Amino acid sequence: MEFLGVSQLSFIPDLGPKGIEGMIMKRSGGHRIPGLNCCGQGRLCYRWSKRWLVVKDSFLLYMKPDSGAISFVLLVDKEFSIKIGKKETETKYGLRIDNLSRSLILKCNSYRHALWWGQGIEEFIQKNGKNFLKGHRFGSYAAVQENTLAKWYVNAKGYFEDVANAMEAAKEEIFITDWWLSPEIFMKRPVVEGNRWRLDCILRRKAQQGVKIFVMLYKEVELALGINSEYSKRTLMHLHPNIKVMRHPDHVSSTVYLWAHHEKLVVIDQSIAFVGGIDLAYGRWDDNEHRLTDVGSAKRMTATKSASTINLSSLAEPDQQPTIGPQLEHQVKLPLQENTDDTPDPSRMKGIGRPKKFARFSIYRQLHRHGLHHADSVSSVDSDSNKGSIRSLKTGVGELLGETRFWHGKDYCNFVFKDWVQLDKPFADFIDRYTMPRMPWHDISSVVHGKAARDVARHFIQRWNFTKIMKPKYRSLSYPFLLPKSQQTADELKYQIPEAVCANVQVLRSAADWSAGIKYHEESIHSAYVNVIANSKHYIYIENQFFISCADDKVVSNRIGDAIAQRILKAHRENKRCRVYVVIPLLPGFEGDISTGGGNALQAIMHFNYRTMCRGDNSILGQLKAEIGDQWINYISFCGLRNYAELEGKLVTELIYVHSKLMIVDDNTVIIGSANINDRSMLGKRDSEMAIIVQDTNTIPSVMDGENYEAGRFAQSLRLQCFRVVLGNSSDPSDLQDPVCDKFFKEVWVATAARNATIFDKVFRCLPSDEVTNLAQLREFITKPKLACENPAKAAEELKKIHGFLVQFPFRFLDEENLLPSVGTKESMVPMETWT
Repeated sequence: MEFLGVSQLSFIPDLGPKGIEGMIMKRSGGHRIPGLNCCGQGRLCYRWSKRWLVVKDSFLLYMKPDSGAISFVLLVDKEFSIKIGKKETETKYGLRIDNLSRSLILKCNSYRHALWWGQGIEEFIQKNGKNFLKGHRFGSYAAVQENTLAKWYVNAKGYFEDVANAMEAAKEEIFITDWWLSPEIFMKRPVVEGNRWRLDCILRRKAQQGVKIFVMLYKEVELALGINSEYSKRTLMHLHPNIKVMRHPDHVSSTVYLWAHHEKLVVIDQSIAFVGGIDLAYGRWDDNEHRLTDVGSAKRMTATKSASTINLSSLAEPDQQPTIGPQLEHQVKLPLQENTDDTPDPSRMKGIGRPKKFARFSIYRQLHRHGLHHADSVSSVDSDSNKGSIRSLKTGVGELLGETRFWHGKDYCNFVFKDWVQLDKPFADFIDRYTMPRMPWHDISSVVHGKAARDVARHFIQRWNFTKIMKPKYRSLSYPFLLPKSQQTADELKYQIPEAVCANVQVLRSAADWSAGIKYHEESIHSAYVNVIANSKHYIYIENQFFISCADDKVVSNRIGDAIAQRILKAHRENKRCRVYVVIPLLPGFEGDISTGGGNALQAIMHFNYRTMCRGDNSILGQLKAEIGDQWINYISFCGLRNYAELEGKLVTELIYVHSKLMIVDDNTVIIGSANINDRSMLGKRDSEMAIIVQDTNTIPSVMDGENYEAGRFAQSLRLQCFRVVLGNSSDPSDLQDPVCDKFFKEVWVATAARNATIFDKVFRCLPSDEVTNLAQLREFITKPKLACENPAKAAEELKKIHGFLVQFPFRFLDEENLLPSVGTKESMVPMETWT
């Protein structure tokens, strides 16, 4: 084999064309390990080892000659270079190969031999891997990939379902990386096939079929976070030897205390990649209803009917059909939702007068279709079932045994009320679902195929291989090095996600030495945001979990907020229309009782969100008011989301937690990813993140600012779906078509948000509220009676006027208080960057 220059990796089509191979001597060291100098060791402690070097189109590797075990992989990147000679290599007949992660020194047996290797590698990579040697737009490691199949997801229901189906179709390998992963979550709901679609069961099934599964989890600082990645790792590793799990970083040895791995990726066979904001974890699954309650398959009937339940049945509108868009979440792809003529069952209504999409099919019929006569879901045995309540599902075809719930055990959560505890008992409730509404979760994700999926896989591989080198316990052969598949075979798709559309896609990331082992940090997501905002022509629509920006270069450095302010001022100077929509959560997602002012962490994030939006001269409104006074109101709108329901005869409300990381611009450009609008996510040196930018190539005739306009298929369908969800399905579709005209911006968007907010305040006296500007007012505010308690019937009448979930963001809440952590609290001990 040595004579022929071949090895077991020579002719694998997915690894690209056969390159040069042969035996060389390599010198130890040269890794760029954060905290150590480039070489990692002094000159004296080098070891030379004999290795079989294999050159491929986008990477090199070397193996141990006796066992064939791969002992290092070096990816080709924009820093890739080859130097020959003693001066460069401190070695006679030496050859030095550099990339962003390592300086690898090889020894050849003559100068001619070194020259032959050097030129051979250079020529082969120039010919086959040219794209990897260049920097790309926005400073990304990945090229713009044309004609890429892509699809978006609004909320986790459709996302989890497609992820489960794609995993089921995996043939070779599955890569998963998450900030948090809960092995016991159900990927398809309601649960009608027992545990078949529970994440751990899917992974075990695939591992048994021989699919290799690689999982990377963020290793949290346990004092600060309760996500218990150790439990997730142990649970997954026990399922099957084909499942390998790594955690990173080791906080002490790597001195990374503040930053996290935050990307959420699932990659199937390196040819399908899910990229977005949704972890495979508790609390994430939700649909477009954003229900607050989940007490089982039917409401507990109490002896007295409250005034607000009497009119429930009369309000159900069985004829309300969802408008059909290209990728509507509730038009489930399975044969499971035939529009039968079952009338919606009033006892399963979410709020008052909201028809349930789910009421349109009979779960009973589904059970029969799957040959299962009762749901054997884990938590179907209910400890509360002896409270004298009737909880059968009236499907019109007998009764369903057990219960169908959407959120089992730890999945039913309200994390501002109480953070997760005891994650090793997945099916035990930790908040009382009969008194406490859940906090709905609004999120966005995406999937890409082909070359773009290869790019996502390459990032995962880079991080996996780096972690393997960094942590001694992963150096054993049981944790293999991963190899990136060739772009040349990327378009041979064995499986395709239904309803994807063609567009130009580029993968973006935040990565640095600590997170990916690279010499220079990458902040291509930040660059893309600023660039796309600056070049936008008509509108910018943002949904994000945070809104911390507006650089002062002391505390905050990302420039997204400034780009928005500048773009609006430009429109004003040119006398052109420009609309900016910002949707963020009404409160940050930290445990804390807002009725007493919230915790220190919650207040700190509030401080920075407000500092970006409206408080101080640096804020967006501060910058706008200085130049255009109150005219800003024609350009930008800040909103949150809220819902209401009836729980055990009482009216309840809760904010909907916006976790999305989404920007849509001009109905033709979309950025979806894991990166929040804050310094942690955007600066590249801090949290690791991944996103995609999608630019439409397929257009459809539309309207923009009253003029005819070619709108992109991907971007426009996503915007319309977001608008339908937050504004409610009742709005006339033609009203949503033009996102820039006065009629939509003022009479639909701003008017709906203001009306909803007014009604919520009247009925529930919600927090946060503009009426409360200091803590003294807060104490007084919460003692006053609520209409929901005083007069439930009148409250129910008022709530009927609410459309969708959109509410105006309260700018004045606690604006007389200093919300930064006060001296002496544990929050004041941590560096300011923790919050920004």
